[in-house]
Amino acid sequence: MDELIERLADKAGLEKAVAGKSVGIILGFLRNEGPQEPVQALIDTIPGAEAAIESANESRGGLGRLMGASLMGGGVMAMGARLMGLGLGMGDIKKLAHELFHIGREKIGADRMQTIIAETPGLRQFT
Repeated sequence: MDELIERLADKAGLEKAVAGKSVGIILGFLRNEGPQEPVQALIDTIPGAEAAIESANESRGGLGRLMGASLMGGGVMAMGARLMGLGLGMGDIKKLAHELFHIGREKIGADRMQTIIAETPGLRQFT
């Protein structure tokens, strides 16, 4: 996971801590909203991904979970709000997603990554 975080931080111009939290948020979003098999395949290829997702879920807290689910309807809007809460702008989010998708193609192949992008509501705008 450290290698992935360093790569994402470097390519997206982010601090490592922010990149690490962002990965957990994005992977958690993909797990909840994306096609199960290719998303799980991606998660399984990233050492430490499960811990990052769990950490991202724990950091939401009770009110954060409630607000994310009820006021924003969950999904891509809630993910974007959480990433913006880390100080990321839309350009930062797009850079981060672009690089994460690139890594995903390396790890699980272009076809499976394309399936994730195509079948996850709202994700295409970050490609």
